[in-house]
Formats: sequence, C-alpha cells, structure tokens
Amino acid sequence: MIGAHRRLCRLLAAWRRGPNISRCCRTFSSASSAPDPLEIHKKRLFLWFSHLPKEEKQFGGSFRPETMHVDPLILERRDEERSGLLHSPFQTNGPSSPPMTVEQLFHRTDSWTPDLGLNVLLYGAVGSGKDTVVRKLVLDWCCGTALTQFKLLLPFSCKDLSQLSKAASLRDIVARKFLHLRNHPLLSGNADQAKEVLFLFNGMEKMHLDFGSTELCSDPSEALPAAGVVVNLLRKYLLPEASILVTTRLSALDRIPSKYVSRYAQICGFSDPDHQRAYFSSRLLQRAGTDAPNPEAEILVEQLYLNIQNKGRLATACFLPSYCWLTCATLHFLRFTSAQAPVCTLTGIYTSFLTLNFGGEVLDSKTGISQDHYVSLMLYVVRTLGKLAFDGVTNKRRSFSEKELEQWIGGKTKTDEELRLLAIFQTDVLNFFLEPCVENDKHLSHELGEDDERWYVFAVPAMQEYLAALYVVLGENKSALELLSKEFSTAIGQASEDVNALFNILSKFIPLRIFAVFNLLKLFPKFFEKISRYNQGRIATTMTTAMFREEDSNNDDVLEQVEQSLLGFHGPAPQTYSKGRPFELYPIFMGGLLHYGNRVLLQQLGCNIQSSTVAQITRTLRKYLVKELSKPLAADEQMDLLVLLYEIQNPRLTAEVLSSIRSICLAQVCMTSLKCFILSSVLSCTNASYCLNKLDLSSCLLNPGLLQMLWPALRHVRQLNLQFNNLGPDSCILLRDLLVEPKASVSSLQLCGNPLQDSGCCSLLEALPENHTLQHLSLVHTGLGDHGAQLLTTRLQQLSGLQELNVAYNNIGDEAAVALVEACRDHPSIHTVHLYLNPLSDAGKKSLYVRGENKKKYQRVRVLASVTEGSNISEEWHPILSVIRENASTWDSKHVKDQLEVFLQDLEWGRQQQPSFWKRLHFRKVERGVREIMQMVEEDALAASKGHTK
Repeated sequence: MIGAHRRLCRLLAAWRRGPNISRCCRTFSSASSAPDPLEIHKKRLFLWFSHLPKEEKQFGGSFRPETMHVDPLILERRDEERSGLLHSPFQTNGPSSPPMTVEQLFHRTDSWTPDLGLNVLLYGAVGSGKDTVVRKLVLDWCCGTALTQFKLLLPFSCKDLSQLSKAASLRDIVARKFLHLRNHPLLSGNADQAKEVLFLFNGMEKMHLDFGSTELCSDPSEALPAAGVVVNLLRKYLLPEASILVTTRLSALDRIPSKYVSRYAQICGFSDPDHQRAYFSSRLLQRAGTDAPNPEAEILVEQLYLNIQNKGRLATACFLPSYCWLTCATLHFLRFTSAQAPVCTLTGIYTSFLTLNFGGEVLDSKTGISQDHYVSLMLYVVRTLGKLAFDGVTNKRRSFSEKELEQWIGGKTKTDEELRLLAIFQTDVLNFFLEPCVENDKHLSHELGEDDERWYVFAVPAMQEYLAALYVVLGENKSALELLSKEFSTAIGQASEDVNALFNILSKFIPLRIFAVFNLLKLFPKFFEKISRYNQGRIATTMTTAMFREEDSNNDDVLEQVEQSLLGFHGPAPQTYSKGRPFELYPIFMGGLLHYGNRVLLQQLGCNIQSSTVAQITRTLRKYLVKELSKPLAADEQMDLLVLLYEIQNPRLTAEVLSSIRSICLAQVCMTSLKCFILSSVLSCTNASYCLNKLDLSSCLLNPGLLQMLWPALRHVRQLNLQFNNLGPDSCILLRDLLVEPKASVSSLQLCGNPLQDSGCCSLLEALPENHTLQHLSLVHTGLGDHGAQLLTTRLQQLSGLQELNVAYNNIGDEAAVALVEACRDHPSIHTVHLYLNPLSDAGKKSLYVRGENKKKYQRVRVLASVTEGSNISEEWHPILSVIRENASTWDSKHVKDQLEVFLQDLEWGRQQQPSFWKRLHFRKVERGVREIMQMVEEDALAASKGHTK
C-alpha cells in the first residue's frame, strides 16, 4: 500500500512538470495521444483527498493518510437488527457477523440480481470514523489497491448536493465537480457500461430524499433536483447497473426504504484495545517524518494502553475514533510542544475537536426551509448538554440520573417539531457526549444512588467543563430578570421608534412639555444594556472565583490533572478528594474561549461570542485577577494562572496582570516542555523593561532541553533559583549565554544539587568577564571538586560584582579551599563564602578562618566551614544549619550524616574546653539543632528504603 502511494506521488510530481505528462499516463495505462480522463480523475481525486485538515498538522505535519489510518470495526447488519442498535451504537457484545472491509461489502451473493448494481448503506454514530473510511477508500482506489472492479469512482458530499438551487441532470452534476468527465461514455447509460461505476454519497442525513413523490427518470441528461437524481439512482431507474455506497448517521437510516438497500453495514469504531493502541501509535510515535525510535513516546503509548485496559471511562470513550483523536491531540500538546510548532492551546484542541465532528452541522435539513431557520447542532448541544454540564460543575457532580437527563434535555412540553428534533439529537448526538457510568470509577462511586436507576457521565471529564464554560461565555445562563428585561426592552424599543416619530410631528403644532415624558421609553434599552454589562462582569467574577478556590489550593496543577486523567496514576497512590474531583479546567476553558481564534471556529459552529462581550469580560477579569494576586498563592495555583493567561492569548491583558507580579514560585511543579513554553510565552508578552524579582524553579525536573525553552523567560529575572534539577555541563553553556546577554539582569543564581561537574563550571566561568550583575552564586553539591574550585579561584577576580559564593558539599580539600578563601579575601566585594560539608581537616578549617581576614583592607570575609571555630561557636552556625536542614532530604544521607557527626565531635571537644556555664549551655543548644537534623535525615532514609522495597 505504501509503495503504491509513493509511486503515485512520484507520478503526480512528474505530471505537474508538464512535459512528462504522457509518461505519467503510460504508467497507469497504455500510451495514447490524449490524456485519459480516468487517469486525470484519479490524480485529482488523490490530490483532493490527500489534503488533511489543519488540525492533523499539529502532530508534526509529516503524516500521510495510509500511515495513520487504522481500520475501524465494520459489521454487516440484517434489516431486523437495525432498530435495536440505536441506543448503543459503538458497543457490541459478540458480533453476530464477522468483521468486513469496505471492499467486501461489494462482493455479490447468489440472492442479488446480477444485472443491477449494489446499494450499500454504511452507517454509524457521530465520531465512529465514517469520513475517515471514505477518505481511505478513495485513496486506495486511486492507488489501485481497492475496488479495482470499478473503473470510475464518483464521490459526492450530500451537503454540497443539498445546496444546489437549480435542477440539473446527472451528467451536469458530474461535470460541475469533475469537468474532465464531461460526456464520459461510462455515464451515457448505453449498454451496461455503468456496471464499472461506483457512486459514493457521504452524509445522507444532510439531504431530504422523497421516494414517494420524486419524478421517475432514466435519462442521465434530464434535469432534476439533486435529491431527485439521487433517488432515481437508488431506485435503479437511472444507471441501474451502477453501484452506490451511502454513508449516514443513525437517525437517517429510515430515509432510504429497505427495499432499495442491498446491504446494511455498521461502523462500530474500535472494538478492542489493540485497535486503539495502533491508532495511538500512528499519531504519537511517528514524529517529524523520522523513523528513529522515540523512547518517551513509546512509554507514553504504553501507559495509555495500560490505562485503557483498566476498562474505565477513557476505554469506553475510545471506542469512538474521534475520542482517540482527542486523546492523542491532548497528549501531543502536553508532552511534545515545541517552540517551533504553531501556537496551540488546550481550549483550541477541544474547539477543533467539535469543529471536526460538528462543523457546519444543523440539527435537521429539509428542503423548503430557509437556512435562517436551521437549528445549529452545536448551539443545541450547548443549550441542553451545556446546561446539564453547568449544573454539574456548580454542584460539583459528574454523574447524572436518567430523570435528570429528561429534565435538562427533554425539558417541558414541546411542539411536534421540537420533539422530532429532540429525537434526532438523542439518536445521533447524545451517546457521543454521554455514556453509562462505569462501576469501577472510584471518583464517582460516592455520587451514585443505591437504586437501580441508570446513571450517565460525560465520555471525557474535561468535556463537561468545556461545555459548561461555553454555556456561560455564550450568556445562556441568564436569570429570569435578564430574560424578561431583554424581551421587554426589545418590545419597548421597537414601539418607541413609532411613538417618538408620531409625537415629534405633533409637538410642532402643540408644543406641550408633556410629550417629553415619552422620552422615558428610551431608557428601557439602556436599562437592559446595564443588566447585560452586569452579566458579562459576573462571568469574569465566576471565572476568578473558580480559579482561586481555597479547597483546590493543594491540588496538582491543572495540566498535571489532565495528564493523569488520560494516563492514569503510575507511582504513588493518587490524591483523594473529599468532595469529588475538582473542576479546575472550567475557568481555564472560560478564558480560552475568549481567544479570537476559538471564537472564529465557534462561529462556524453557530455559537457567536460578540467582541463587545469579550471586551467587557476582559476588563472585569483584569481587575479581579490583580486583586487575587495580592494574596499568596501556592506553586500549583501560580502555574494555573500562567495557563489561564496563555489560553486567553491576549498580550495586553497578560502584560497588565504581570505588572502586579514581582515573584513567581513554581518549586516542585513537574515542568514539561509545555509548561516551559507557557512560562516563556507569558513572560514574552511584557515589555523589555519588565523584570521579575524572583523566579523559583527548584525541584522541577528541568533538563538542558527544557532550560533552552525557558531561555526567553530567564532574561526577565533577577533572582533565579534552579536548585535540584537535572542540569548537567551542557546546561552551563546556556547559563553562560544568559549571563553575557546584555538585556539580562540576573543578580542571584542558585544551582544547588545539579551535576554541573568541573567541565560545566569551566563553561559557566567563561561568562564572568562580561557579566556585571551577578552578586550571589550558589554551586552547592554540583560536583566541582578540587579542580573546579581551582578554576573558580583563577577566574574569581573577573567577576567584580560578586558578593556571596556558596561551594559547600563539593568534595573540596584543604589546599583548594584555602586558595579559594584567599582569592575571596582579595576580591573587592565578596563578603561571604560557604565551605561546609566539604572534607576539611581541623587544621584546614583553622587556616580558613585566619585567612579570611585582610589586614591591609581592614575587611573580613565570612567563612562558613563548620559550626565551630576552634573551641568557640562559629558566628555563622545558624545559617549553616538552616541550609543543611532545608536541603538534607535531597542530598546523600550518608554523607550528610557523616558531616553532622564531625560537627558533633567538634561541639563536644569545644564544650569541654569552656569553663563558663553559659558558653557550655550555648554549645548544648547548637548540638541539639545538629541532632534534630540528623534524626530528620535518618527518618528520610528509612522512609526512602521502605518505598524502594515496596
């Protein structure tokens, strides 16, 4: 298949060059003086159907249809089986017939009339993969690998056919779309040439076919309405030898009488986890057009597969290929975001997902009804399921009973037309968004009642929050006062125009001031505008309140929660929630829906968000965000705030909000490529003079690749904390470039706990001559050793502004430590150097304290080497123990414990030398602090060993 595809691509490239067109045609058929219309048709069809939606390009832009297609399960259905499948279109319990391919659907049986073509009706639920199957079928036919019994394949969109306003013949309809097939003999109706023709009508639910009153016609040249042409083809009056493939949704099955259908087939999606795993691999493993293995992607697919095998909500949702696409798109966004890729947001992914499935869809299409009266399917979803989702978010519920579905979706008594539309919606769309509650979902077990009533949940939990956010932003949650004032103001406003015109004429003849009272009529529209502005401000208030709820302050950041919902938990036990899982995506989606790109897509879905509404919400949101930022926020909440600003994609709003922020703490947040990109993107919205006082990225699992993505953000930081990450020697090259960047203003750099080694230190020191802003440098536990300390000694004088240097816990010996202290003593600005937890002898420590004094300049360098100085307590004992206590849990417990034992020995000896009771008491106090740290280290080591054993 792949070889045929590549061969056809080469032929198409040669065909575009022009002079070689005859050689291209000879590849498909024998040489001829004029191009064969059928070969031209294949080439053009291949070009048309090879074009993928832009949403597919986010996976790398290198995918081809045959590399990413996974065949869904297709089952043949008998006529009597159709009605029983409407309630569960994608779940099958032991298929009654073996799986089939599309090509097998056209294999004849003895019971069929040999002179007539076959009419195959392929149906399935929304998102089951009908369009993908059609695209793959056409491409395979163009390559000559499928349906080779047909010389001509004519695909039509029923949506396009339904929009034809004028009557046209079959040959005119074909020529309008395929000009090269005008007057082709296969469509003439002569003899039985049409037996080699296959018509493909995709989306039959978008046409209204009237089999009872349509005029019969057997002439391909006679003009008829488009629906009449299709009816005559299906009834075999027109080109009876031709075969037809029709795709449709469940609600439109009965539009074609069963006597005109040769075979029914149902697309059942992905019936087993192996199909789903193949789909995930096709999207996540093939990246950037390279065949090189990607270990991270392979682990991701394996985790996803294991989660699906648990048979939870995700496994049920992924029976539909559309939800497999959403899962892959979300994971690709979370794990493989790069600075070179187009900007993508989580809200944009969900909006694109709905556009792919419901773009341009109306709830029902009937001839004779103007398009203004069509009901947008997506808007109907928002007003029904969105209302249900909003009620669930408001009351913190994720499951809904059958009675609640009837209340929110069925509503009050309706007209016959509304009931008909409701029936179509329930048949086609309801099962796409909702599914029966899975019993082993632990997060939902507390919500379910003890009765036998069936409960439902949204197929993807985040979809509930998206629809609730869309319901709010569209302004559908109006109060009774707002609804009444809107209708009343509209009526009064329309009446006031006529009344004012009349009294303006009368006032010229009867100038009575009483007529001025009618100007009060103009106040009603203004009154409604005030209520409307209040409602828009309330949306911003709702967003801010949901964003910073106190009960959610200790939860993981929102991106981490999304990933856990897809991959499950691999590691420590998951966090339990006393009141159910939080709805922290809800305000994020509300912000993302304000983005212009998402509003354009939603407008195509019939959901229009006015620019004036967005402006009002944005103004109020800015005020409330600045107010909330005056309070202390946890690291995960600060990450959520950055995600919100990124989703909104409003640089001006972002800059104004960040102007009130002077420090960002993301300590212990698991930073990924996406989070690093978000941080850089948000900080890039500020002006060049903006500067953060402090950025804490300690214990964030950063590596050189992530540090590269953060580089634009680091230029805006004064105090940069990169402690306890995975930054090696390669990272020092990036940090060196940061220190020599003219626009950067880093004054404090903390690199504690990173394996920089002496080679990384050498690269970092290359920036010292050109840097004039660095004042505090921490290289604790970075693997410097004596060689790194010597390099630092030789370069130290070039860093004129440095004030404090921390090289504790670096295996530095006496000689290198003494040389370093001497260099610090001669430095014009250094006042403190940290050397504790290094293997220093007692003589070495004594020498350090002596050499710390510069008698010529009458200044003293504070040397922090131990808690004692000879027989006295060091003045710096408290800072030393504070640093050790703060970082001991991340250091080697044996080494720390050994160094603390040395401290205790020094304290014991010094205490024995003191004749004063008060000084001995002081020694006891310091000794107690050392023992507390030692006990903490032992407890952490014991807990770590138990965890490892488990």
